[in-house]
Amino acid sequence: MSSDYETILYAEDERVVRITLNRPDKRNSLTPQMLDELNDAFERADRVSDASVVVLRGAGDKAFCAGADLGGMGAGDQSFLEIHESRGRFPALFMRMLRLSKPILCAVNGHCVAGGLGLMLACDLAIAKAGAKMGTPEIARGLFPFMISTMIVRTIGRRRAAEMMYLGDLFSTEAAEALGLVNKTVSAESFDEEVEAWTKKLAGFSPAVLRLGKQALFHSEGMPLEGALAHLQGNITLNSMLEDAAEGIAAFFEKREPIFKGR
Repeated sequence: MSSDYETILYAEDERVVRITLNRPDKRNSLTPQMLDELNDAFERADRVSDASVVVLRGAGDKAFCAGADLGGMGAGDQSFLEIHESRGRFPALFMRMLRLSKPILCAVNGHCVAGGLGLMLACDLAIAKAGAKMGTPEIARGLFPFMISTMIVRTIGRRRAAEMMYLGDLFSTEAAEALGLVNKTVSAESFDEEVEAWTKKLAGFSPAVLRLGKQALFHSEGMPLEGALAHLQGNITLNSMLEDAAEGIAAFFEKREPIFKGR
């Protein structure tokens, strides 16, 4: 793992980029510095042309991320406007992740609450360790999860999102899976093995095709149906022109594993 950062770890390994929140003694809570470092790390990951997947997880075995570090978000000598503008770190990071050229697999290795839940929702896929708790408990502290509310609504719908944010209850990873917040819940014993199985599978696919697919899903989500279909029609044409598409088809007929080059 790279020591280029103080609050996170970064590594590139065989078509996989791994980013780890590295404040286990603080339950990997988010500080302004960590948000800046995460933004830089994802920008760096975006430039790794031969990588097919980014894996995001938290250090330690207790928490993926406990949200914003309330003790580390003090105003100091900042003006009201500076404080307001500094909160733009959250949406900037979320947009960086959503627009990333490769899918992000979130390994939810422990409790995932508040801003940590938003970080998970900005990922494309999520595997959660059984026994972890999730939720948006901010309401009990006189706060509302404004920065992540739109992603919650887009993921599970207005009714369920309202229940989650207004009541502030914590719930299990199994309940999160039933709601569609995570893809899969696995036991603590098989968690790492399952994360690596998904990582290895994604790493074996074409980076170019995954890039086209992720971008198409992102851009077509908010389009009217007719516009979305036209957009997707253009993408299948681009996909069919890739070298990796020709290689995948050739490998199928030749009964061998394809060798994708990301072109």
